[in-house]
Amino acid sequence: MQKPQLKEDPMYQLLKQGKIEEFNQRRADGEPCDLRNADLRGTDLRDLDARNLDLSGAYLRHADLRGLNLSETNLEGASINSAKISGTYFAATLSAEEITLSLVHGTRLRNR
Repeated sequence: MQKPQLKEDPMYQLLKQGKIEEFNQRRADGEPCDLRNADLRGTDLRDLDARNLDLSGAYLRHADLRGLNLSETNLEGASINSAKISGTYFAATLSAEEITLSLVHGTRLRNR
């Protein structure tokens, strides 16, 4: 696994700046984004349209993921240590135990 990366990608920068609505709109308009191995620690991602996003290897420590639908998001190898996950809908391929281990101990998520 690679280390979390601070990226120059303009779409990544929108997320870090809290411009979720603009990120969603630009993505819907077809703008590509590379969030693999992204350092998103402490980022408020509520209201993010996460469908088909590749967050593999992402570092989401202390991120606010409340209410997100992550059922169609690639989280393979991501870490959600101490993230806020109330109401978050995870993919069926992630077991509750796997999510808990990542949330409490910072382990990387592995799909079944």
